Amino acid sequence: MSRAAIVTGGSRGIGRGIVLALAGAGYDVVVNYASNADAAREVGKQVEAAGQRAHLVQADISSAADRKRLVDETVGAFGRIDLLVNNAGVAPNVRADLLDAGEESFDRLININLKGPYFLTQLVARRMIEQAETVTNPKIVTISSISAYTASLNRGDYCVAKAGLAMATQLFAARLAEHGINVYEIRPGIIETDMTGAVKEKYDNLIFNEGITPIRRWGQPEDVGKAVVAVATDLLPFSTGQVIDVDGGFHLRIL
Repeated sequence: MSRAAIVTGGSRGIGRGIVLALAGAGYDVVVNYASNADAAREVGKQVEAAGQRAHLVQADISSAADRKRLVDETVGAFGRIDLLVNNAGVAPNVRADLLDAGEESFDRLININLKGPYFLTQLVARRMIEQAETVTNPKIVTISSISAYTASLNRGDYCVAKAGLAMATQLFAARLAEHGINVYEIRPGIIETDMTGAVKEKYDNLIFNEGITPIRRWGQPEDVGKAVVAVATDLLPFSTGQVIDVDGGFHLRIL
């Protein structure tokens, strides 16, 4: 029987790259999406073309009822959960200065980017513990960002949410180790997706002219997908709570 993964926000961008990488590694995948059903169906077809099963679930991870339905549908479709990838996230609708940003944007980002993954992880972890007799070495991966430690003064709410995910990874890693559930944080850098499309010119300059990343290219969704596959295929069995940087070396401090 194939192992089964949930990938939140799996229809586009980094999530799509993760879904396709997991399908290539032999995983059946639940593709969670918020609203873009056409994109989700296209990803599902690509999973099936790779010889794996896809199950599409529209769910808003900021909603408790939707989170429960996502887990229930996964178990109903595949009978097991071997891997959760917390990937879904949103950017601020408006990049506002820290002194002007409002509560509405803050609440939206915290609910989707932090509260949703936190409580989905809790829900999935309980299910993983229940299935311990039939499923070995389940794993949880959270996709955060270099924004977990890099201050962007025009999107403070995004940075706060990502920093919260970093701590959530540490907490769940410590709590779940006794149950044989390893937990990881993958921290992407500047990745070429719809989300970064609006600031492409800015980042082109930073990457290619100013050398903000030692590896002078845009990151791609498949770069993140490969890191997830390394975890999913048991290549890091003696690691938990680990931060995996997929950022072209951005995190290095260079004089």
